[in-house]
Amino acid sequence: MKLHQLTRALAAVAFLLMLGAAVQTTPKSPPSNTPAKAITTQAQTLPNFLFILADDQSWAGLSVEMIAGKEFSKGKNFNTPNTKKLAERGMIFSQAYAAHPKCECSRAAILAGRTTTTLNATTKASTNWSMPLTDSLANSLKRANPLYRAAHLGKWQWPMKPADLGYDQSDGITQNQTGESKDPADPKLSLSLTRRACDFMATQVKEDHPFFLQISFYAVHAPAQALPETLKKYGNLKSAKNDVGNDAVKGPGKGAGKGPGNDPGKENANTDRATMAAMTEELDTCVGTLMKKLDALGIANNTYIIYMSDNGGRTDILSGGKGNLGEGGLRVPLIVAGPGIHGATHCNEPVISYDILATVLDFAAPNTALPHGAEGGSWKTVLQNSGAGKVKRSIDRMVWHQPVEVPHPQSAIRKGDYKLLYEWDTKNAQLFNLVDDLSEKKDLSKEKPELTAQLTAELKAHVIAGLGEEACAALARGETPQNRGGGNGGKGVSKPKDAKQ
Repeated sequence: MKLHQLTRALAAVAFLLMLGAAVQTTPKSPPSNTPAKAITTQAQTLPNFLFILADDQSWAGLSVEMIAGKEFSKGKNFNTPNTKKLAERGMIFSQAYAAHPKCECSRAAILAGRTTTTLNATTKASTNWSMPLTDSLANSLKRANPLYRAAHLGKWQWPMKPADLGYDQSDGITQNQTGESKDPADPKLSLSLTRRACDFMATQVKEDHPFFLQISFYAVHAPAQALPETLKKYGNLKSAKNDVGNDAVKGPGKGAGKGPGNDPGKENANTDRATMAAMTEELDTCVGTLMKKLDALGIANNTYIIYMSDNGGRTDILSGGKGNLGEGGLRVPLIVAGPGIHGATHCNEPVISYDILATVLDFAAPNTALPHGAEGGSWKTVLQNSGAGKVKRSIDRMVWHQPVEVPHPQSAIRKGDYKLLYEWDTKNAQLFNLVDDLSEKKDLSKEKPELTAQLTAELKAHVIAGLGEEACAALARGETPQNRGGGNGGKGVSKPKDAKQ
């Protein structure tokens, strides 16, 4: 080989060696079919909250056992596979309570994080709330972290505007009648509500905002509505006078069932069990759609889902129903799923709907002080410990008050295992041990007079502190607010014939 040929060959070998070294030290580019690394956003890291509020769904209104192993604690005629799936992912609360046995006041307590008496919202006409609107759940959350956006979709019966309570998006002021859909393809507006909820969540993810979204469904409030194809599944169900699971089978505004201090309701001839069961399934389908949307948006792992009803209804086991302070009117289904919550667990700690404000703040902005006057406590401890632990509140009791739509104005208190029901005009007090007597059949007031007196005094003091001595004195005289009148005694009064003087 000639010299110039050898030189060229050596140069070529050197070039190849240098190229090989460069290939070994230069990072490889990802193949074109490898997805780019996801960009983490605030909506994917900070906790989101999806609060699904059913309307008038009883404690046994789902095909999910509220008490593990107890068939009586679920609905016999309902098919709710998506809430079952939610329960498999989360925690079922066996002793969950609404703050009031009727829609409006219960929802006010959720917004305010306090009892209806402290808020002065014990009837629909009680619009002179004692809480500044700036201390509402949504306003408190956004004050703790301005990144949050809030929406309220669906039923809203108060004259206060949702925007004033912190909601960036809402349907405005609506009524029960709003949910009586004129569109046969959208019974109870459940489907359109769900679509708009999905759109809101998608927008927040796109705009990088964590969110609190409350969907206040009109289902399963009377009158029942359902798609024909869903209704066909329940053709074998017939209306029954003592139907259970929901109060949509009777006319609105009446008490239900049998129990302390109630007014038996009348069956609504326009609604039957089949339609109500179909409506319940369609609400459940919407729950499934919302869960799938969270998965599709990539935020399921940092979103807390709270499923609850605004008040109770008639059941086979519980006393009373919507409108009165028996367990039937107050106990509601509650399922919570989200990060750090073990699935398929039950919690026996008593909780109440006005705890939600404290719970949301505890997860979203730990160590944030609650608004002045808030009475609820956070569920965080029990949610993160498979149901073990206690909920700590500023008051160690639960209190309810119902001055209208019952034969006698009544209040109730639960403290520990005991619940006391008190009628203001008759001065009658009944005491029940709810652990031993879930149906409230055995009055213990004569057996435990000291405890009865203690709870009566504590209950009356709480109600008087919220509504005022004048209003409570009127109740004691048998004078009750007329036309669902407001707190502080109202203006119009009526006197039951058997009221004690």
